[in-house]
Amino acid sequence: MKRRGFLKFNDLAPDVELRTVEDTPLLLSSLWEGKVLVLAFTRHFGCPQCKEMLDQLAQLKPELTEKGLSLAVVTQGTPEETKAFCEERISGVLCLSDPARKAYRAYGLSRGRPSQTVLSLRVLRSNRDLQKRKGWKPELPPEGQDAFQMAGTFIIGPDGRIRLPYYSNDIADHPPVELLLGGVMGIGWDKSFEGPIEPGEAG
Repeated sequence: MKRRGFLKFNDLAPDVELRTVEDTPLLLSSLWEGKVLVLAFTRHFGCPQCKEMLDQLAQLKPELTEKGLSLAVVTQGTPEETKAFCEERISGVLCLSDPARKAYRAYGLSRGRPSQTVLSLRVLRSNRDLQKRKGWKPELPPEGQDAFQMAGTFIIGPDGRIRLPYYSNDIADHPPVELLLGGVMGIGWDKSFEGPIEPGEAG
């Protein structure tokens, strides 16, 4: 699949067939039918920032569910690798396998520059903090996973359109919890945004 540029607000979300951890095919479109989907793409399994992101999503899942948002995670691992990784990090969340990175390309997630990955001062500080707090050190990726692959998070509405395309500026950049839960200006992610956004009727 040809790599795309960045997706924009209200673009149609690419529908890609991936594999579940049971190695069965699944179309992404089946996940946003009738619901709002938070689709999170991880980097590689040796990345401390990815572990941090998944831990945050695991803690956030009850609140997402309460607000009617479902959650799915895409990894570079094989189904077997993805199953082991997700059972440890984010048990109970749907994880999908994309070792060919076709969904990554379809969603405009490319390889990061050194300034976004290994040479970023913010990333170096993040590595030091995560090692101190969690004991996580940066590790080489498992075979077949790309150490420079960037992460991203997308919110997709029931109409299959992108509500939020969040492209990380560097590997320590995750979407704010308040944004995921609160929407834009307090407008729920299930709204279509096809008309003008107004604060309300004048009284």
